[in-house]
Amino acid sequence: MLLSVKVSLNQRNEHPNCVKDFNFTNQMKKQLLIFLVIFCVQLVVNGQDRAERSVSIAAPEKPKTAVTGKIVNEIKESIPFANVAVYRTDDKSLVGGTSSDIDGNFSIDIRPGTYNFKFSFLSFQTLTKRSIVLERQGINFGEIELVSEAKEIDEVEVVTDRSQMELKLDKRVFNIEQDLANAGSNAAEILDNIPSVQVDVEGNISLRGSQNVRVLIDGKPSTITGTSSADVLRQFQGSMIERIEVITIPSARYDAEGETGIINIVLKKNKRKGINGGIEIVAGYPDNYRLAFNLNYRTEKLNFFTSYGLSYRDSPGGGSGYQEFKRNDSIISILETENDRKRQSFGQNVRLGTDIFLNDYNTITVSGLFNISDQENTAVLEYRDLNPQKELLQQSIREDIEDETGQNVEASFNYTKTFKQEDRKWSTDFQWSESDDLEASNIEEIFQPSGDLVTQVISNLEANRTILLQSGYVHPLKNDRLLEGGIRSTLRTIENEFSVQQDTNGRGLAIDPRFNNDFQFDENVYAGYLQFGNEIEKFSYQLGLRAEISDIKSDLKLTNQVFKQDYFNFFPSAFFTYKVYKTKQFLLSYSRRINRPNYRYLLPFQTFSDNRNFWQGNPNLVPEYTDSYEIGYLHYFKKGSFFTSLYYRHRTNVIERIVQAYDDGTTIRFPINLSTEDNVGVELNGSYRFSKKVSLNANANFYRAQREGTFEGIKLENKVFTMNGRANLKAEVVKGLDVQANFRYRAPQNTTQGRSLSVYSLDLSAGKDVLQGKGTVVASVRDVFNSRKRRSITDTETIYNETDFQWRARQFLLTFSYRINQKKERGPDENRGKSVGGDDF
Repeated sequence: MLLSVKVSLNQRNEHPNCVKDFNFTNQMKKQLLIFLVIFCVQLVVNGQDRAERSVSIAAPEKPKTAVTGKIVNEIKESIPFANVAVYRTDDKSLVGGTSSDIDGNFSIDIRPGTYNFKFSFLSFQTLTKRSIVLERQGINFGEIELVSEAKEIDEVEVVTDRSQMELKLDKRVFNIEQDLANAGSNAAEILDNIPSVQVDVEGNISLRGSQNVRVLIDGKPSTITGTSSADVLRQFQGSMIERIEVITIPSARYDAEGETGIINIVLKKNKRKGINGGIEIVAGYPDNYRLAFNLNYRTEKLNFFTSYGLSYRDSPGGGSGYQEFKRNDSIISILETENDRKRQSFGQNVRLGTDIFLNDYNTITVSGLFNISDQENTAVLEYRDLNPQKELLQQSIREDIEDETGQNVEASFNYTKTFKQEDRKWSTDFQWSESDDLEASNIEEIFQPSGDLVTQVISNLEANRTILLQSGYVHPLKNDRLLEGGIRSTLRTIENEFSVQQDTNGRGLAIDPRFNNDFQFDENVYAGYLQFGNEIEKFSYQLGLRAEISDIKSDLKLTNQVFKQDYFNFFPSAFFTYKVYKTKQFLLSYSRRINRPNYRYLLPFQTFSDNRNFWQGNPNLVPEYTDSYEIGYLHYFKKGSFFTSLYYRHRTNVIERIVQAYDDGTTIRFPINLSTEDNVGVELNGSYRFSKKVSLNANANFYRAQREGTFEGIKLENKVFTMNGRANLKAEVVKGLDVQANFRYRAPQNTTQGRSLSVYSLDLSAGKDVLQGKGTVVASVRDVFNSRKRRSITDTETIYNETDFQWRARQFLLTFSYRINQKKERGPDENRGKSVGGDDF
């Protein structure tokens, strides 16, 4: 069967004469064209590289001479297998390289000239010796000392040991292993510990107060962070994660999707030679058991990495609600609800991959990721219908038992080519991912005093397939200028089959046509970008432009309703930095972003577990557009770092969730393109080390937002001034025993139809290294006061509603981790903050 796709240069599908229909064959041609472009450019790049080598061979050669030395740490211990790289000073091309032997000694033969020498090793600060003149007699550097606990201020990095939070001008890097609160956590819980990031009680992820954020894994989109990210991230073992990167103003290199920025989850892949890895065992109450390991084996030509996670969890939760239905300012009925929920889940994660080092300049990486989950979710809801005098009219108890099974499969291929010229790189990625999820519910509701019994059988099958192809090239020019470009294509298809069968008092199951449909969503995005950067003494800038073509179709098959949208957009970006001193910098940035409607926002019916409060999608939603501006100041000092930014966002076509009430005592919540929004805020981030034993990381975000719009002739506006923040205090109370307190707070705020109330929570952890530093035991309490609940109020002309809900109760955890052939990381990773594989462009 051929798939129909529409391509148009119009931002919205308002001019049918300008639209052309293409079938899947033309789509394949488009992909083939992209492959041919990549192949041709690759030939040019390879040809240029061969030409450079041939010119180099033809040039007059001088006899080589020896460069020797020994690489040691601060206490003069030798560092084996450290890297030594030699670059020309004129064009920064790589001349040669070697590694130190088991005693830390190295020797390399190169021809006389002027060179830059770079010495590096994992968990140590890279040391560069510039403009070294090499004569015929050679040179002996003697002892080259690498420092493990500090970074040079001139490199603009954090000046403490590997801290929980590292501040950079273009991103913030969070090293999760340094946070005791992350011991035994899944991916969703780890994200909730990241400053500026919030994960609410239902698992929705937001950044700086907005849920329109792009979540990536290893720099690329994944089905794991796609349609059901909240559930899947809860199954994803935190021990597989190395760090989290938060990018609030992404450059043109990155996908334009995501209003407030990008959260990049970087998975572990150790680069130490030999065998190394780790094991983690978790036990907790309520039932929370996990087993996970990661293993890495590296030789000169191969780097094999794998990880596995197994988990079982029982998460109790629940809440209550009070609703008044009104007409002409008078209450006509009242509904009180109580719900008790339990989620029992069993999940497994497997990751396999290998780096193949063809030679010094060519690397192939092949990896796969597999996730499988099995859940049983039970919800018991009690409804009490009251008259305006609060006298009981009817009572019902609704029990929903849902079995949910799902799996995610992902395969990735990356080819990276580097060159003798420093910072020059060509990278190509291909990724295929597929997931499916089946939710089968059996619901019984008993009404009193009538004794009526209603039985419902619900089936919700969802399948997601995504194919990604991207390629990018970075070319350094003279005088610290850098030119970069790339192309990308993403093809995504989601199918959802939803049906409801109902039986009343044993009359037999029959399909309810109101809640029965077969929905297919196709989203194809084609993108390209160019970016130019330059550095002039203390001033540097980067200018970029990204173009994206979006072909989107939503198809309700049973009702023959098709919704198509085709649009073409440019997304400019600009970054300017100025170094006042080596430790102080200013940043000015701008970026235009898009937020395409979430698949679940387009789905006609998403959930049916609550028979009084429904959710209904809107296939007519159009994208939101955001212009983001930010001024930042970054300051490093002896005991820590501080970063503050003033930001402003202007949004159009803002998607808002609206609630409508009906006389039968039901409500429907649905999204619409309601309004425009102006958002201005100040964010503060800091880390401070009071002493070698006590350190503090803190974050606060204050913002004001104003929305204005109309719906069915009613003006809806919202003015908000609110804040959220967190503080993390870590101390070594006695030798070898660390304790940590993590407090978070979100202030109340107004919405267009009411307000959400404040939320706060406190986590406590204590950890101790055992087995001569190879193991760590952590005991922790999550949500000490059992206060992490969502509380909200809706107040309109037709309904007043108060609700509270808690997704999971207070938890107690005990975690043991064991490191295989590696020590607890203290120094910085030379690759941290750099791109992993191919960037998301």
